[in-house]
Amino acid sequence: MLKVENLHVSVDNKKILDGVNLEVLPGEFHVVMGPNGSGKSTLALTIAGHPRYSVDEGKIIFKGEDITELGPDERAKRGIMLAFQHPHEVEGVKIIEFLQQVLAELKGLDPVEAYDLIVEKAKELWFREEDLHRYVNVGFSGGERKRLELLQALLIEPRLLILDEPDSGVDVDSLSVISRKIEELHRKGTAILLITHYGRILGHLDRESLKVHVMKDGRIVKTGSGELVDRIESEGFGGIFEEVRE
Repeated sequence: MLKVENLHVSVDNKKILDGVNLEVLPGEFHVVMGPNGSGKSTLALTIAGHPRYSVDEGKIIFKGEDITELGPDERAKRGIMLAFQHPHEVEGVKIIEFLQQVLAELKGLDPVEAYDLIVEKAKELWFREEDLHRYVNVGFSGGERKRLELLQALLIEPRLLILDEPDSGVDVDSLSVISRKIEELHRKGTAILLITHYGRILGHLDRESLKVHVMKDGRIVKTGSGELVDRIESEGFGGIFEEVRE
């Protein structure tokens, strides 16, 4: 479904990705790990179409279509969603109105139907109905911001969900409910591309279903199963990097 071919990417004329290759089949669960500065978030944002990230070489293919030159809105319409590492505050825009508009645009729901669905799904992520009348992310804790990102995903049910460090700045309780909802989406057929360097969230997920990739210096240097997570937790990334250097 997603094919990244020899992807070279620069940000502000600084090269970040150096020939990334990645293939995600429908319904698969992929994890990209690596130390800070290895290019994980750049990969996520480039696939989502962030305009600041310049593709110098290579292609991004989604469902057989070359989307390398498409804007983020067109990628979203095709079924790609990015849950941000640091979701922004949006003053003056109420959560409920924003989500109603999203469901109208992507699923054709009328405002009343959308309202009822949003309230129902919000409760699953510990949001009360009155919370939905707050401005988007304004005054939210880290856990609330990440839960709001997952609420959007539950409503949209994207073909591909990219999660950029969903465990950063999140309390233990929020991490648990976020993990459950990620697995729920995966069971329903959404392909997942999860970016992390902690591995903390992976303790809440079924590792048998995972395909794990390790990044270093803008490249994927090793790919393996969920067992690779255990090795990284016990040895750190150093042992992996020594092995691939040999």
